[in-house]
Amino acid sequence: MKLKWGRKISNFLARHLDLPDDVMMDLPRITMIGQLHIYIENHRGLLSFEDDEIRLLLKQGQLLVRGKGFVIKTILPEEILVEGKVEQVYYLSET
Repeated sequence: MKLKWGRKISNFLARHLDLPDDVMMDLPRITMIGQLHIYIENHRGLLSFEDDEIRLLLKQGQLLVRGKGFVIKTILPEEILVEGKVEQVYYLSET
């Protein structure tokens, strides 16, 4: 019940205050520049990194990025910028 009301309040505030959904609902923001760069904001931590696969923890689930030649260019507590050839991006839910 508490979660339901919290979500309704967040949706109301996002609509009426013109706040982005990713900020109000604690969702990841993923920005890709072609297949060359992927910038992910609002993650909860790096779970694994290989030159062909990255796995990030999200508030609800995980994000899996597959490709080739990955190099971390920037990593901050809630942001990461990766260069390489991005081939697939998967959202893995908790279920």
